[in-house]
Amino acid sequence: MYSKKVLSIFQNPKNAGGMKGANAIGKVGNSACGDIMKIYLLIENGIIKDASFKTFGCCAAIASTDVACDLIKGKSIEDALKVTNQQVFDVLGELPPNKIHCSVLAEEAIKAAINDYYKRIEKSSKKEKKSIDN
Repeated sequence: MYSKKVLSIFQNPKNAGGMKGANAIGKVGNSACGDIMKIYLLIENGIIKDASFKTFGCCAAIASTDVACDLIKGKSIEDALKVTNQQVFDVLGELPPNKIHCSVLAEEAIKAAINDYYKRIEKSSKKEKKSIDN
């Protein structure tokens, strides 16, 4: 069912685990299959310095999230937002048709984490402005 490459990434994910000091966290899920992906990012000066994940799901979900983390490390936020599920799929080489949604979830998790980052910046700057005004 799964290719050797997908199984290898699933069995030895490089980016698995949470991250202390993450300044962006994106969580997405698919209620139909039960997969839940959480991506943690450390962003400095607009560059993704580190990425890790916790995923509850199948082999394809875990492998997709690990690949997504690899694809965005060292990239600018703008370039990370351009990462697509097709790129994740291409790295994996092959997924069963009923598992392609896992690569889509990985793309969505990246976008959710970056959205979280922008919300945190906005919230922080509002606090800063408020303290300056007082």
